[in-house]
Amino acid sequence: MSTLRPSAPDRKPGAGTPGSAADPGHAEPVTPVPSGAGPSAPDREPGAGPGAGTPGSAAGPDPGPAGRRTAVGVLDRSVALLELLADGPQPLRPLAQASGLPRPTVHRLLVALEAHGLVARTSGGAFRLGPRLAELAARADPGIDLGAAADGVLARLHDATGESVQLYLRSGDRRLCVAARDAGTGLRDSVPVGALLPLDAGSGGKVLLAWSADAERFPVVPAAELAAIRRRGWAASVAEREPGVASVSAPVLASGQLLGAVCVSGPASRIGHAPGRRLAPVVAAAARDLALLADRRETPPGAASGE
Repeated sequence: MSTLRPSAPDRKPGAGTPGSAADPGHAEPVTPVPSGAGPSAPDREPGAGPGAGTPGSAAGPDPGPAGRRTAVGVLDRSVALLELLADGPQPLRPLAQASGLPRPTVHRLLVALEAHGLVARTSGGAFRLGPRLAELAARADPGIDLGAAADGVLARLHDATGESVQLYLRSGDRRLCVAARDAGTGLRDSVPVGALLPLDAGSGGKVLLAWSADAERFPVVPAAELAAIRRRGWAASVAEREPGVASVSAPVLASGQLLGAVCVSGPASRIGHAPGRRLAPVVAAAARDLALLADRRETPPGAASGE
């Protein structure tokens, strides 16, 4: 989920992230466990008997949307929290409510995941998916490495437009933000890296659908609209994904294959209600630049000269 918000003021030196050790007013208390003792009382559901809610037990909360459970309860619970964060940044209390876990347990797991870079925090203190996930994903699927190559292209696009920019890849039936740069000043559309957004709402999703073979699975977007996007080479949207947000996106096509979608987004009050008129040329140019970079990264050394 993205957030349309003003830029946050700089913190005073020494001030920690809300909920961190440097910010004791917001930190979640964690009951110390005596040496040799089992889990402390707050880790169990109120009123639960001995063994109830322990990792891997049948009485514990559902470990995830699909109900997957293993014999390693702490892993199940950690993955369940990551899946909840896939919908966007969330504060501690809603995460505890959605997971069915006690807040001290959720806080302890999130802090541990944060130490490994799998979870990070927004400027407002909410938890979000961390950058280490993108690094691991890039190793699992080299196509995701496009995000690393996009940094310079997105920086130039940001400088040219003054708005927030993102790079999206398709991830199942949603789109994944693998690189982003915020506008930085004033009202802005902020999409964190790792955010999963819909395919059938917003210009970025529609670009990915327009070049997908299974677009008919998303009847919300008419086939005629997707055909028009392919003809002109870009898509625009106003208040589709989120009220007040406008965007323009273009496909990254390398050797005829769709790799992703480059997007510029921001407040409709500033971008306008016909954002394609002003932004489409520069967004499409950035997408072409990124496609050239991708082609170069895929070409083995010496291949172009026939060596």
